[in-house]
Amino acid sequence: MARGVFADRLPLAQAYAALLTDAGVVRGLIGPREVPRLWERHLLNCAVVSEEIDEGADVCDLGSGAGLPGLVLAIRRPDLRVTLVEPLLRRATFLTEAADALGLDNVTVLRSRAEELVGRLQFCVVTSRALAPLPRLLDWSLPLVRTGGVMLALKGRSAAAEVAGAAVPLHRWGVLAEVREVGRDSLDPPSTVVRVAATTASELHWRHSSRVEVGPSARRRRGRGRRR
Repeated sequence: MARGVFADRLPLAQAYAALLTDAGVVRGLIGPREVPRLWERHLLNCAVVSEEIDEGADVCDLGSGAGLPGLVLAIRRPDLRVTLVEPLLRRATFLTEAADALGLDNVTVLRSRAEELVGRLQFCVVTSRALAPLPRLLDWSLPLVRTGGVMLALKGRSAAAEVAGAAVPLHRWGVLAEVREVGRDSLDPPSTVVRVAATTASELHWRHSSRVEVGPSARRRRGRGRRR
């Protein structure tokens, strides 16, 4: 199954899995109980999200944590330019070390919060996984999606109910949410993604009293992560 999903990128995925089962557990990024189901529940579950992403897209993964789904997307799809956004130092450090160890020159790590990037960066795609309820995800994600782009939130079986319960914030943003199943040909059950298209430029944005600068801990690779 893993070879069918990752193809010739499988050795990289295996190297990342080894990092997660070692440093990822030691540093508390994943629980020890997740190790036996690492491939099915995490790596493959995240990898198939790339089916929703156009070739050559720039992707922002919010609250990337251990790199799920952002690092997995960068591994499976070398054509993507992936920015991993993570506010916690120990997680951002792990992401930087993992990207370096895997030789992923299509990855940028930013130690930052989503709201600190508004007005600085925009992306074709903004992803997240188990980060927050949908109303909060809309507020964090949509200001970073350029017109014509999409927000992709990896959710569980409650996705449809969550979308139904978010009617008011969806209306406020002027967008529609669609629940999609991805990876049907390779996973059982497939992964569930909430897809929200940014069809027009929104006038809504984060309002806060002070802007926090993106710190020097930001890691940029040559030719990546251009400011918009």
